[in-house]
Amino acid sequence: MRTRGAILYDVGKPWSVEEFELDPPKAGEVLIKNVAAGLCHTDDHILQGDLSAPNDVMREMGMPEMFPLIGGHEGAAIVVEVGEGVTDFAPGDHVVMSFVATCGRCRWCASGAQYLCDSGSMTMVPGMPTDGTFRHRTLSGKGLGHLSKIGAFAEHTVVAETSLVKIDPDIPLKAAALVSCAVPTGFGSMANRANVRGGDTAVVIGCGGIGTSAIQAARIHGAAHIVAVDPSEFKRRSAIAFGATHTAASTDEAIELVRDLTRGVMADAVVVAPSLVYSDLPAAGLALTRKGGTCVITGMSPQTLTSIDINMQDFTLMNKTLCGTVLGSMNPRSDVPMLLELYRTGQLKLDEMITTTYTLDQINEGYEDLRNDRNVRGVIVFDEEAAS
Repeated sequence: MRTRGAILYDVGKPWSVEEFELDPPKAGEVLIKNVAAGLCHTDDHILQGDLSAPNDVMREMGMPEMFPLIGGHEGAAIVVEVGEGVTDFAPGDHVVMSFVATCGRCRWCASGAQYLCDSGSMTMVPGMPTDGTFRHRTLSGKGLGHLSKIGAFAEHTVVAETSLVKIDPDIPLKAAALVSCAVPTGFGSMANRANVRGGDTAVVIGCGGIGTSAIQAARIHGAAHIVAVDPSEFKRRSAIAFGATHTAASTDEAIELVRDLTRGVMADAVVVAPSLVYSDLPAAGLALTRKGGTCVITGMSPQTLTSIDINMQDFTLMNKTLCGTVLGSMNPRSDVPMLLELYRTGQLKLDEMITTTYTLDQINEGYEDLRNDRNVRGVIVFDEEAAS
């Protein structure tokens, strides 16, 4: 079949919305109709080269070429057709995508760490995870990668069943799209990795979709003080609506604020989730962290960043923890339904996170808004009726 999608042809190029060929699903695969897709910063990091490299560079390194590829890894969809052997999904099912595939059989899945699944670790390699071949092709026949093995920036896509989570059909798909990436990543960073508890002081650096979700996790788990740090006045104002009790425009300002709030103890839980993490930010996060506290690095860094500067004596003698996370250390098959139940009961705000909706043809406009801090979350809506 022919369908349309947003395709990247190289680093630094704009999204090109065009038709492409899509083959039927094979064994273990599912054809889905995308309904809503979040404009996540990760896709822009691919465009900007923070998480990618031109094809000639990849060839010189002996690695698979990344381009062309269909973008999008955060979305909600409706099942159209299933391939051989697929029993967990049927046409008409509503699903949320997971950019980390979960096989359910590897060491990590079997021990409760689905977010570290061996299958999920291969999501940046072009081709289908089932057999390495392509279902997506340009009109000239060239194989198209699909970001995170999903390709949510397309009207239709074929994915492995291991990249989908079935959800209740009464959940609006526009809201559900956010629990594909931004919400579990931010929520889990605060709740699972930083282990925020009632009465704690929590700090979130960077208040986009991920940071806003971390703020909500701190609120839902009963943090007494929640400090949102962002240079954008729009995002600081927005953070208050989602549960932040205080805001700061910089980490220096936040350090003074948290010192006053805690009488010098500092924060129990710190989540660092800006659009990009540079070498000086982990040190600032640790300066905000109390003795025995936890600082979680959630934001992506440029791939050229290979070292950071921190005060090692303070880090060691104050018994602090500095850690990373992927998908907020959450398990898609159990935690997506949990997050949607929090949404259903009014505790987790998803609709309010969506600042602007766009058509597929407006994707470059949407990413320009993201770069200029105009959105908490922008969402592409393919089908307004189905999305609501």
